[in-house]
Amino acid sequence: MSVDQLPVIARGLITDEQFTSCRTTVMDANPDMSQVMAGRIVEDGLKFVAACSRNPGVSLAPSRIVDEGWHALLLHTATYAELCEELGGNFVHHFPGYDPTNYDPGILDRTRQAITGLGYVPDAELWGEPSDETLVSVAARCQHAPDCSIVTIPKPKPKG
Repeated sequence: MSVDQLPVIARGLITDEQFTSCRTTVMDANPDMSQVMAGRIVEDGLKFVAACSRNPGVSLAPSRIVDEGWHALLLHTATYAELCEELGGNFVHHFPGYDPTNYDPGILDRTRQAITGLGYVPDAELWGEPSDETLVSVAARCQHAPDCSIVTIPKPKPKG
């Protein structure tokens, strides 16, 4: 792989101190989680925020696991505001809700493509469907509501 093909590292979007603090927040909410896994989750949370900030108006959403990293970033309000500013000023709002039937399978593909378009490599293991918690179980019970600023259109209920 040439230098031109190396992936961009999202962890550099915030300082080491800020990253460590966010990673600790994930670990505090998930006491059995390893430091390595919490770091992976925060890093993909950063990738997600970058993709949303750089793609306003595009319906994007995190996986449930990556959402845990986004929550940790949000709890660090000064870090999060600075991050959004550095990414171009498009503040990425969070409107939580939980309705597992309100899931659009294509949204995770679209989100991963937006992340890849910025030069990041999504951590494939962290981007499963809402019910996929075989890798790790997270504390957040969040599946974004239809009126969320990230998921801008209502999703149809499954037929059943």
